[in-house]
Amino acid sequence: MENQIVEIDMAKVGHGNPAWIAALEAGKVLYFPNFAEHGFKPQKEELALFREDIRDPKSRNISLDSSGALKGALGGDDVQTMMAGMIGRFRAEAEGLLGNLVPRYGEHLRRGAVSFRPSKVETRVQSWRADDRRIHVDAFPSRPNRGERLLRVFTNVNLEGAPRVWRVGEPFEDVAKRFLPRVKKYVPWQAKALNALGITKSLRSEYDHLMLQLHDAMKADLDYQKNAPQVTFNFPPGCAWVCFSDQTSHGVMAGQYMMEHTLQLSPMQQYDKDASPLAILTRLQGHAIV
Repeated sequence: MENQIVEIDMAKVGHGNPAWIAALEAGKVLYFPNFAEHGFKPQKEELALFREDIRDPKSRNISLDSSGALKGALGGDDVQTMMAGMIGRFRAEAEGLLGNLVPRYGEHLRRGAVSFRPSKVETRVQSWRADDRRIHVDAFPSRPNRGERLLRVFTNVNLEGAPRVWRVGEPFEDVAKRFLPRVKKYVPWQAKALNALGITKSLRSEYDHLMLQLHDAMKADLDYQKNAPQVTFNFPPGCAWVCFSDQTSHGVMAGQYMMEHTLQLSPMQQYDKDASPLAILTRLQGHAIV
């Protein structure tokens, strides 16, 4: 398998490097080992926030939404203010990095939530569908996105030197060719029923159906999880990495204390529109996917 990790020195990040853009839009992971030296790192007073019990057990992560509302953190007003400030600073640094990497995306990027994840990956108890240790591409049952891309920026902020351990798998088109023969056919009336019952927040399109089927098929296939083309990579503290998580096959195996920013982008705003999962699925299915 071709190398799926592209290492980039933060000091050399230019304005729209074509090779890095092509790698990103091909589903590869852009890795910045010295992000903390040039971008975000926690301030001294913020170190008090690095404890697992600061997360409300009713929430999976601590997050700051696009309007600035903080969710999922326990503690008084001082803790809430400090947490919101730390997460907000990371969001600004992440968006600054993207501004240099992919300037054409610019105003077309739509902010999602930015999160602080204090829990240890290895001790999470989840169903097989929700278990992100299994290699998958991101797709969400209740949140159809009709082809919009999920562009994500991560940084490992572990204070004890522990890496964030990922498995990165084969390219999206290889995944699609492998699993599309297994997926159930899209049935419009079922999508309408799910929407009417409030199970989905909007109408699930054929694209959303296919992506969710691929996500589930990958996770359910234990032989694939073990034997699929893949590489294990340790992202050390102080680094950052960027990928389209709806396209990059990945599993999160270990680590604690990470920050992540999600932005959405229409595939029509990519540099290479033919590289998106929407374009690939359209080509493989032989008809328009809407």
